[in-house]
Amino acid sequence: MAASSSVVPVVATAAVVPVLSSSADFSNLREIKKQLLLIAGLTRERGLLHSSKWSAELAFSLPALPLSELQPPPPVTEEDAQDMDAYTLAKAYFDVKEYDRAAHFLHGCNSKKAYFLYMYSRYLSGEKKKDDETVDSLGPLEKGQVKNEALRELRVELSKKHQARELDGFGLYLYGVVLRKLDLVKEAIDVFVEATHVLPLHWGAWLELCNLITDKEMLKFLSLPDTWMKEFFLAHIYTELQLIEEALQKYQNLIDVGFSKSSYIVSQIAVAYHNIRDIDKALSIFNELRKQDPYRIENMDTFSNLLYVRSMKSELSYLAHNLCEIDKYRVETCCVIVYARHEKAALYFQRALKLNPRYLGAWTLMGHEYMEMKNTSAAIQAYRHAIEVNKRDYRAWYGLGQTYEILKMPFYCLYYYRRAHQLRPNDSRMLVALGECYEKLNQLVEAKKCYWRAYAVGDVEKMALVKLAKLHEQLTESEQAAQCYIKYIQDIYSCGEIVEHLEESTAFRYLAQYYFKCKLWDEASTCAQKCCAFNDTREEGKALLRQILQLRNQGETPSTEMPAPFFLPASLSANNTPTRRVSPLNLSSVTP
Repeated sequence: MAASSSVVPVVATAAVVPVLSSSADFSNLREIKKQLLLIAGLTRERGLLHSSKWSAELAFSLPALPLSELQPPPPVTEEDAQDMDAYTLAKAYFDVKEYDRAAHFLHGCNSKKAYFLYMYSRYLSGEKKKDDETVDSLGPLEKGQVKNEALRELRVELSKKHQARELDGFGLYLYGVVLRKLDLVKEAIDVFVEATHVLPLHWGAWLELCNLITDKEMLKFLSLPDTWMKEFFLAHIYTELQLIEEALQKYQNLIDVGFSKSSYIVSQIAVAYHNIRDIDKALSIFNELRKQDPYRIENMDTFSNLLYVRSMKSELSYLAHNLCEIDKYRVETCCVIVYARHEKAALYFQRALKLNPRYLGAWTLMGHEYMEMKNTSAAIQAYRHAIEVNKRDYRAWYGLGQTYEILKMPFYCLYYYRRAHQLRPNDSRMLVALGECYEKLNQLVEAKKCYWRAYAVGDVEKMALVKLAKLHEQLTESEQAAQCYIKYIQDIYSCGEIVEHLEESTAFRYLAQYYFKCKLWDEASTCAQKCCAFNDTREEGKALLRQILQLRNQGETPSTEMPAPFFLPASLSANNTPTRRVSPLNLSSVTP
């Protein structure tokens, strides 16, 4: 029997491996569909339901296979036959979440499939007990204090099997999950990479690997198998790393080779556009996705965020109502309800985290909610949990920066804002926050660089130039301040946005005073008239107009000399080149 136990699995594996060894070639979509259908069945047999669903959805997007090309199920080995009764009973218990019972009846089984289900049942039993203990005795913010007691035993047993090279692709996947749970990140990455080589069609291993990659440099050093699955992995990791242009190109390539009907790819493209704040494009894609797959719940929390940002309250309420009818206890549903019914936020966050403690969106949104409630301690805990789930969540890093800003701890702020900026290097909000931190720490040169960079990458909140101008004011660099204010006003009126009157009036007041000092009466008069349109600067504007009129009546001649050319210092520019000159005389372009 011992001899057969070392030989038979090899026979079974040999029968399956040629099908599962996917190449990087997309030319044979029929072969890819066969592989997807096979792996969907294999993962389903092992209780890996999310991977099975992903494979089945992707297979569904490809043309149907004729009867003659449908594959028979994998061959049953002698060991499979011996363990069949125990496996069938245990799988029934597993499916109704009786994990300890399943593990009990699988103890001593030798087949690869039964052994995986045995170990996986023990792992999930530990996770369930951990979550139950957390819910019963602690609040959701203290989940990190409760551990899965089964992890260390599982690691010891799986490590022995790994050293003896007795783990198949599924076993390697589970070993990697255990290592990740024990925070052994480097070892986990190595094992997940090995799992993708042994069983490249298992999406779960690719996804776990994706969750451990924190930057593009790490990606470069991974030795990944040359398979078509790698393209899906790269598209996903590029989206996660905010490399949106590369991600969209990958997804477009996948659509072009034949996956145009994949709801997974369409949803990922929508998420990518959401990440670069192309709200209209993202909304359009999500609406199309809802027509194709009206009962889909995945990514609907992202869709609800877009509706919330656009203040589309009726659409948001309809979405929340619709998702409640489909499945009111899904974590995504709970987060959608939070956007639609803000007053019930805390209740639904608690529910979402009980359902899935590793659900990133709920932790981050809970942090935002505690910030609204001025509960900084709870907000910090929530954001830290979000980072534990996904170290690439820039919103959590940014939220921690904001929290420590409230606590007046600028050095802490600086650290967290830097981490957020590393994840979103072209997000002006991170740069403005960094600039404000540097300003508080009196590192004004660094602050200037941040504000200028925020403007250069496309200032979302239209505040970078104002802050830069005020910094120049503070340093008595009047010409640079005027340059910034002029550019700010031109940008505001050119894009037609409704802005805060306070900053607009601040800009006109400064320019009026600046031109007055330069004895440019016409320009000073124009700016002073603009000041009269705002409550906070109306009196100053009128007073300045009277002064200009008085000086003109006294025969005071305007200056014929132009102020020095308006250039921002070259050292502040991202590419060390001065900005385009803005003429102080050309104020006609800012008239609404």
